[in-house]
This record gives sequence, structure tokens and C-alpha cells, in this order.
Amino acid sequence: MQSVKKKWLPLLMLFSVVLLLSACGQNGSATSASGATAASSTPAPQFDLKDLNGNEVKLADFNGEKVYIKYWASWCSICLAGMEELNTLAGQDNDFKVISIVAPDFKGEKSEADFKKWFAGMDESNTTVLIDQDGKYAQQLGVRAYPTSFYIDSTGGLAKTVPGHNTNDVIASNFNAIP
Repeated sequence: MQSVKKKWLPLLMLFSVVLLLSACGQNGSATSASGATAASSTPAPQFDLKDLNGNEVKLADFNGEKVYIKYWASWCSICLAGMEELNTLAGQDNDFKVISIVAPDFKGEKSEADFKKWFAGMDESNTTVLIDQDGKYAQQLGVRAYPTSFYIDSTGGLAKTVPGHNTNDVIASNFNAIP
């Protein structure tokens, strides 16, 4: 019996890790081979959030423009690994706006005060960070894992939802395919 446990335990552990990792990227909607959901005729849920300086930012402020929204968390290693790349993208002249959103006190994120103090030590001068207190907007969008990207088209429609990290090249390519 002992040799059977030794034989199957590593395989069971590997299977568990693969299952866990695949679950982290699930967002509950059908996805294409690229991992993106199909274009939707549904308007993106509207938000009215504040940035880290207390300035109000609304999705409606970007009417007629494409918007890339990245939901992330300070505890998410994948999110943190992509922050420098996101900061670079946000500082470039693109045909879309780049916004990142964190949800204090939601899904394990720090409190708003603790997050602001932590983020002040980051070198992300181009990155716009909006505060979604208690994850109200995240729940409307159906955020289930971090990071998750949302692509808003120029008419305000939710064109794509992509769980996991998106490189800057992938983000630009996705927007090239969105009217």
C-alpha cells in the first residue's frame, strides 16, 4: 500500500496544481482560442470611481474612445510582474486609454489606506489606478480572478474580457481588431 501512495501522490499533486492554475484564469464566460470572450452587444457597466488622489473618473468620460481596463491586486504575483509593462503602455501614445482598477477590501485586497501607502512606494508614474471600494464594479463585470482585462470599444460596449496577463503587444493587437 505504501508504494502505491508513493507512486500516485506526485501525480495527484501535479494534477491539483494544474487544476488550481487553470481555475485562476476562469471568468465564467465562453472564450475563444485566444482566451478572449466574443464581442458583446452589451454596453459595459458604467463606473464612477476615484483615483488615488480622490479625483472622480467615470467610464462615460471616455465616450467615443476605446478603453483598456486591467483589474489587479497587490497580492497577485502575476499582476505585479506585469505592472512595469502596464506603466510603459500607459505612457505611450495609443488609440486607447489605459486604466487599472483595484478593489480594496475585496477578494483579499488591502484596505484603501493600506493600498495607497503600499502603492506610493511603487514607480508607476504613468499608471492610472482607480479605487473600486468593496469590489462593486468588479462584481458587475464578473471579475473572478486577477489579473483580468476588459476591452471597451469606442461605443462603450464590452468588446472582450480576457483573464490572465496580457502583454502590451496582445493588448494593441486586440484593440486593432475592435472598432
